[in-house]
Amino acid sequence: MGLGETLRQQLAAKALKRQLERATDAAAAPGVPDGQAAQALSARSRFEAMPQFQQVKLMREMGETLRVESPFFRVHDGVAGATTQIGGREYINFANYSYLGLAGDPTIAARAKAAIDRYGTSASASRIVAGERPVHRELERALAAFYETDDCVAFVSGNATNVTVIGALFGPGDLIVHDALAHNSIVQGAQLSGAKRLSFAHNDWQALDELLTRVRREYRNVLVAIEGLYSMDGDLPDLQRFCEVKERHGAFLLVDEAHSLGVLGATGRGIREHCGVTSDRVDLWMGTMSKTLAGCGGFIAGCQPLADILRHLAPGFLYSVGLAPALAEASLAALECLLAQPERVAQLQARGRQFLSEARAAGLDTGTSAGYAVVPIITGSSLKAAQWANTLFEDGINVQPIFYPAVEEKAARLRFFICSTHEPEQISQTVAAVARLVGR
Repeated sequence: MGLGETLRQQLAAKALKRQLERATDAAAAPGVPDGQAAQALSARSRFEAMPQFQQVKLMREMGETLRVESPFFRVHDGVAGATTQIGGREYINFANYSYLGLAGDPTIAARAKAAIDRYGTSASASRIVAGERPVHRELERALAAFYETDDCVAFVSGNATNVTVIGALFGPGDLIVHDALAHNSIVQGAQLSGAKRLSFAHNDWQALDELLTRVRREYRNVLVAIEGLYSMDGDLPDLQRFCEVKERHGAFLLVDEAHSLGVLGATGRGIREHCGVTSDRVDLWMGTMSKTLAGCGGFIAGCQPLADILRHLAPGFLYSVGLAPALAEASLAALECLLAQPERVAQLQARGRQFLSEARAAGLDTGTSAGYAVVPIITGSSLKAAQWANTLFEDGINVQPIFYPAVEEKAARLRFFICSTHEPEQISQTVAAVARLVGR
């Protein structure tokens, strides 16, 4: 692409952004002439008039104007793992969270199918109303044992786990402090709880310590929320230091292990094994079943009083359908596989190190990634991220771009998720393909 064409695309993007701002201002205008009142009210009761739709419309128009095909919502023909079939063609796949290659594993699939035969496809209602199935408690006991906690509560959604648990435990008069790059579910949970919400610089335990020194006395309860492995940057916190800070200030600590369970530690036990921290120093161990554990849903592991509160008072548990028995069985089988086959963890970590090492050797900007399961390659612009993703797709490599506002414009990127089932040749081929794009 020539310099003139690139400049034209940038100017077009800015013009479309100005159109969105004008449309948003018009949709939010507080008053209209009397003669047009009925017409204006009718217009405002349509979703097309909402600023959110104008934003979606702009995104579509930008893609058309800049001649960049959307890389999202691609339809996979079968099981998606290290490779996938899209439109009848096979791709090397880096848009996939099956870190240990267990989603679609024949043994796990057989367990899930047997659970369907025994329990059907749905729990049909909340567990407190419709009752439980043995597999629900078996999964929770296994996760509690894995985390060395008293108990565990499984939820039907990973995202909803953070939202509902934070809201159930904390409210007005409390403080929730989270990492600046914490997942949206943590932020949403904090916002909806009614508690005061503050953030601290990414992975900066000293900034957290200084913040709590200033304000801790003003609040009843304080929750500190961090992640075990950050899904956007692939870096991790110094858990030992964060535990010291939370203990010094009498706070609760939540660690979101969505991307670190099965990924960190010699046997995949997550950030606590990686950092050598005992389980009881963290109050809420949060995780998801949709990644390493090959199912769907989320969980909180912790002490018995915590589990009792959540089972009886957390809206996302009390008023939501129970986890489908087949999914609970799949995640239980995956957890057993993780424990029985630690070589999967070792292979995943080796593949992550390979990707990071080769990318850096090729001069690619991998940000702060530690090289486990998540490695970004920073492109520096949303347009470039989209173009590179589409070019790689044409070359048989499926990877998703991350645009502004999910990240700052200068931090736009391609985000690669590494699995234990990726072959070394696939990684080398991919890094070389990206390096060629940088050299254009």
